[in-house]
Amino acid sequence: MPELLLATSNSGKAAEYRWLLRDIGYHIVTLAEQGIKESVEERGNSYEQNAQTKAIAYAQLSGLTTLADDSGLEVDALHGEPGIYSARFAGENASDSDKTQALLTKLAGIPWNKRTARFKCVIAIATAKAPVKLCHGECQGIISLEVSGQGGFGYDPVFYLPQFGKTMAELPSEVKNKISHRARAAKKARQVLQQLKT
Repeated sequence: MPELLLATSNSGKAAEYRWLLRDIGYHIVTLAEQGIKESVEERGNSYEQNAQTKAIAYAQLSGLTTLADDSGLEVDALHGEPGIYSARFAGENASDSDKTQALLTKLAGIPWNKRTARFKCVIAIATAKAPVKLCHGECQGIISLEVSGQGGFGYDPVFYLPQFGKTMAELPSEVKNKISHRARAAKKARQVLQQLKT
C-alpha cells in the first residue's frame, strides 16, 4: 500500500485528515511518525503558495506522496483578516483560546449581521513525478459573540453555522467532517490521490 505523508504537526488536523481520507488505499503517516523534524516556513501571500511550498518541501524530504494544506478564517468586518495569518493572529505559540479571545476582542461591538465569515482551505498534493495539484474548500458562517462547544480546534468554538444553530465546536465530528472547508477540499483531494495511484 503506498504511503501518504500528512505535512502537519497539528494533531487535530492530522486526526481529521485520517478520517476524511480513510479507505482510499494509502497508509497515512505524519511528520512525527516519519521522524521529520524540519519545519517549513509559510512565507507565501496566499493559501495556495503556502500549501504548495510545504507539500513540495516535505515530498522532497520524505520521497513520499505528500499532502499539505493551508487554511484560515476570513472575517468580513476585519476586511478578510486573519486570513493566511490565522494561526499567528494572537502571536507566535498562542493557544487556540488565545486566538479566539483575540478575535472576539477585535470584533467587540460589531453587530451580529456584520460578523459574517468563512473558513477556507487549500490542499496541495505533491509527488516526486507529478505536478502539484491544488484542491479548494470553503465554509460560510458567522463569528459568534462568545465561545461555545468543546469539539474541534482553532476557531471552531466561535464559528457559528446558522443552518445548524451551533458553532463548529458543538457539531458531532461526523457532521463537521461532511460540511467543513477541510472536508470539502479533502473530497476533491481523494479524487486526485486515487488518480495518482493508477
